[in-house]
Amino acid sequence: MIAKAARTTSAFDMSLLGRAVGDAFVKLDPRKLARNPVIFVTEIVTVLVTILAIRDAVTGAPVWFSAQIALWLWFTVLFANFAEAVAEGRGKAQADALRRTRTQATAKRLSDAKNRSRFDKVGASDLKVGDLVLVEAGDLIPSDGEIIDGVASVNESAITGESAPVIREAGGDRSAVTGGTQVLSDWIVVRVTAAPGQTFIDRMIALVEGARRQKTPNEIALDVLLAGLSLIFVVVVVTIVGLGSYSGAQVSVTTLIALFVTLIPTTIGGLLSAIGIAGMDRLVRFNVIATSGRAVEAAGDVDTLLLDKTGTITFGNRMCDELLPTSTASQRELAEAAILSSLADQTPEGRSIVEFVTNKVKLTAPDLSAKKVEYVTFSAQTRVSGADIDGVRYRKGAVDSILKSIGASAPADFTAVVERIARAGGTPLAVTRDDQLLGVIHLKDIVKPGIKDRFNALRAMGIKTVMVTGDNRITAAAIASEAGVDEFIAEATPEDKLSFIRKAQAGGRLVGMCGDGTNDAPALAQADVGIALQSGTQAAREAANMVDLDSSPTKLLEVVEIGKQMLMTRGALTTFSIANDVAKYFAIIPVLFLGTYPELQALNIMQLNPVTAIISAIIFNALIIVALIPLALRGVKYRPLGAAAVLRNNLLIYGLGGLIAPFVGIKLIDLVVNMFV
Repeated sequence: MIAKAARTTSAFDMSLLGRAVGDAFVKLDPRKLARNPVIFVTEIVTVLVTILAIRDAVTGAPVWFSAQIALWLWFTVLFANFAEAVAEGRGKAQADALRRTRTQATAKRLSDAKNRSRFDKVGASDLKVGDLVLVEAGDLIPSDGEIIDGVASVNESAITGESAPVIREAGGDRSAVTGGTQVLSDWIVVRVTAAPGQTFIDRMIALVEGARRQKTPNEIALDVLLAGLSLIFVVVVVTIVGLGSYSGAQVSVTTLIALFVTLIPTTIGGLLSAIGIAGMDRLVRFNVIATSGRAVEAAGDVDTLLLDKTGTITFGNRMCDELLPTSTASQRELAEAAILSSLADQTPEGRSIVEFVTNKVKLTAPDLSAKKVEYVTFSAQTRVSGADIDGVRYRKGAVDSILKSIGASAPADFTAVVERIARAGGTPLAVTRDDQLLGVIHLKDIVKPGIKDRFNALRAMGIKTVMVTGDNRITAAAIASEAGVDEFIAEATPEDKLSFIRKAQAGGRLVGMCGDGTNDAPALAQADVGIALQSGTQAAREAANMVDLDSSPTKLLEVVEIGKQMLMTRGALTTFSIANDVAKYFAIIPVLFLGTYPELQALNIMQLNPVTAIISAIIFNALIIVALIPLALRGVKYRPLGAAAVLRNNLLIYGLGGLIAPFVGIKLIDLVVNMFV
């Protein structure tokens, strides 16, 4: 199952590493490396140094220096390829797990949706968009589609990793089905919506393999920056040729090339692609499939989140929050009547009342086996439930229904409590015993624990949270205040969502939202980050740029954090790489001209040997890529900080670290190299 495979596949699994080593050599193809300008240039100059080393060997000239430089330059290119291959390795492992779920199903193609007895058996690959197929208990759904008739229990564990079956039915927001899943009971008629090779599983395989990974705008911009830095160092190296000629110092072509490679940003150039792939992989481990790296990057830049109240901010079911007795009844009397009147109530509200009285009031229902009991079940018409126990009538229900049934007006204290609950956005239920009002049960849509802290963390990062609900303004305002959102939209329609997104984007904001219904599709398509729930409709999944396989509305928050982490990782390693290049410049340049300008010895703070300094720098340049692969794949630790704080941390940790690391690393390597010279 993809969900399980995604969570258990390690980036440093030996089978993946072995595969990555082979892929690193395959990626030496210049046509593949052309996507990475810095490493592509490194390969070109490496080939040139290799040719020079071969020339030296043929002509009998000293070959040790040029051969060492050529060897470590090839290692630099291979290590950069290896970083990308390791990142891709997990995606390929996940794709293999998905392929095992994809079987060649046989479809029962119908010519008439109303006549299920007449069908032709064809292969799933022979189906076309618009075909109608009958899927019965035990059958695999042959392709993606929309249910147009029937209702069935479907096992979607091949997609979501969850063994619990889900209900899929015609009409509504749960009519979409995915090819490769299995019908467990009943039957459905499905209209095919995907051509062969274009099903959801096919697209997932292509995406997690990276076959369709496009460079994101930030990656393209960073590539341009790195290419610009490389051109600057070309000028620097060419200038050194003139300086050497003027001063009488002869600098070989091999030395100049080695110096050029140590100065250009090969560290971030070698890790940039791996960072992007690892970001998409982290989403897959959270059971979210992104259509592109652009979507993941946009998630990191999002500054406005549009969140549905139900399921995201609240649990979605009204639950018992407190019992409020009248002045003529005790708390225990009210609790006893509440639990007895709820024993036959199988609604979520009824079960929550029993749980509240049992756990909070510490009162359990009495043994009724020896009593004469007649239950009154809840119905939408009466809006009342209860029980008659040995002639005593216990009832609970909507306030107006209870007052009407007992034929009495409510006392002042009772009315005051009911109005207070309504103003707070809750639902009051009246409780009676033999037509005597005992008090009120306060039902409320419970805000999820910890959600307010998460919103505070998002606010610290400059992200605005907006709650969307169909509730009236009073209820919406109460829940918004409790949850700690920045803004809310009450009595919202799909048009309201779309209008809000467009208005926010016109103001320069990037918006993320989550949805599952066909009516959410326009807003999902408009949002910069749109996450569709796997349990939702085909229209919603097609409109969104991410699909949540767990169908969890709160996943939007994790997606934003993953996007932020990817951008923070890229920024941190870019800072380290540029600082690294600056440090190497000041570490190596003075050593090159020591023979001509002995005064430069004052700048040779590491006391490097002029003969081995370049080799040590090239070795360090290659090994630092390998050392940073785990950080590129794991990502820097996510902290909910503002942009200024993130920049300050990057400069202090990765900027300062990038300045210090070359001096320490090159010196240690130089000591080892001198042992063999």
